[in-house]
Amino acid sequence: MRLSSIFTTTILAASLALAGCDDSTAQTASANIINVEHAQGTTSVTPSPQKVIVLNPSTLDNMDALQIPVAGVPKNSAHLPAFLTKYQGESYLNAGTLFEPDYETISNAKPDLIIAGGRAHDAYDKLSAIAPTIALDVDPHHFTQSLTQRVAQLGEIFGKQNEAKALTDAFSAKIAAVRAQSEHAGSAMVIMINGGKMSAYAPGSRFGFIFDELGFKPAAAFTQAGKHGNVVTSEFIMNTDPDWLFVLDRDSAIGRAEGESAQQVLDNALIHKTKAWQNKHIVYLDSASLYIAGGIQSYTRLMDSVSAALNNAKSE
Repeated sequence: MRLSSIFTTTILAASLALAGCDDSTAQTASANIINVEHAQGTTSVTPSPQKVIVLNPSTLDNMDALQIPVAGVPKNSAHLPAFLTKYQGESYLNAGTLFEPDYETISNAKPDLIIAGGRAHDAYDKLSAIAPTIALDVDPHHFTQSLTQRVAQLGEIFGKQNEAKALTDAFSAKIAAVRAQSEHAGSAMVIMINGGKMSAYAPGSRFGFIFDELGFKPAAAFTQAGKHGNVVTSEFIMNTDPDWLFVLDRDSAIGRAEGESAQQVLDNALIHKTKAWQNKHIVYLDSASLYIAGGIQSYTRLMDSVSAALNNAKSE
């Protein structure tokens, strides 16, 4: 996908002859067709679609921020973060699961637009046969640029260009403000805990925002920046000894209650020896927001958490 050119607009004019009028006048109507370049191709979309099915929580996050109406979302086994749970109410159509859309229900709803991508990546062709379908996935290797462009696309499609620009300008300003605090705050590790096991994320990875945008120094170098992170142990974290530890709890994010919490996993003798533990620099992030959604509101919340932690550290 080329990030520099995400959409073009074509103006189509059609002359409509009006019958039954004494002077036989003719009027011309114009319709803007937006050709949206997205993660899985290019799709022609009519502006301001009224009935929109959104399968990707990341895009739902961005649309909610822009106050764009949504007709349906996945509800089955979909543990949306707290600020998006309103979409699981009865007034929204149940579009299936995050991975497997309910094609029959979506088809019967006759949507004007389907926004897929994310975990519904493999459903693109079937969904495209139902209605115009786009995938507004964000590129983690160019996160802020890509996220800004995705929000701009939504603004273009739904006639909210000014709102989209205000939103992304505020987001960029917050990055600059937090980075001014964090880029001199020391080393960090970003880990996810899942079923008692830990994975660490590198710059340029799915959760590399802490390094790439906020300027924390990576406490360890990893050969893989992959989607699932790098397996680490408490001993590895002790030897790496980060100044800060940012933690996501996948079990909590997906609503799995059994097993130890992230806090319980990290409460051990090895982690107790780290600077992060001793200085109370372990920050538990909003896991459902980042793991399930991951749009502009999710990352704004992440920055609020980081800023609060840095401010607390200064006051101690």
